[in-house]
Amino acid sequence: MLDEQVQNALNAQIEMEARSSHFYLAMASWAENQGLNGTAEFLYRHSDEERMHMLKLIRFVNERGGQAAIPALDTPQSDFDDLHSIFSTLLAHENKVTASINEIVGLCLSRRDYTTHNFMQWYVAEQIEEEALARNILDKLGLIGKDSGGLYHFDRDLGQLDPEA
Repeated sequence: MLDEQVQNALNAQIEMEARSSHFYLAMASWAENQGLNGTAEFLYRHSDEERMHMLKLIRFVNERGGQAAIPALDTPQSDFDDLHSIFSTLLAHENKVTASINEIVGLCLSRRDYTTHNFMQWYVAEQIEEEALARNILDKLGLIGKDSGGLYHFDRDLGQLDPEA
């Protein structure tokens, strides 16, 4: 049976993953409206990936005898200055997700819930990749600066990049 404190923390993480999916969907829509179709495709796929993270948590909670809570979501930010602001915001958000996951891991250890601790290790590894990807994208945007030719190539290349790779 799933510990009540752990269940509450996992339900909060379910909400965070749902918000992430929703947020990346709003970013994708903004990018698409700016003619940045490659970036939009990348962010649409990223939104789907975050939704899968949420579903994985929901199924785990229910399989452990808990009750997964499906959250209501607020409207996410949908207006951005440029790609740099999108990916800076994305990185800051991923840092919050990482902190939340680390809190759950610590709670699992304190509650001696080694099954959930083991399950959460996938999320720990995933967050390392998520943060590295966002930093890498920001580095590339920094190299491009205001060069429209570079932005064109960046957008095209990003559309071909698999966010799970």
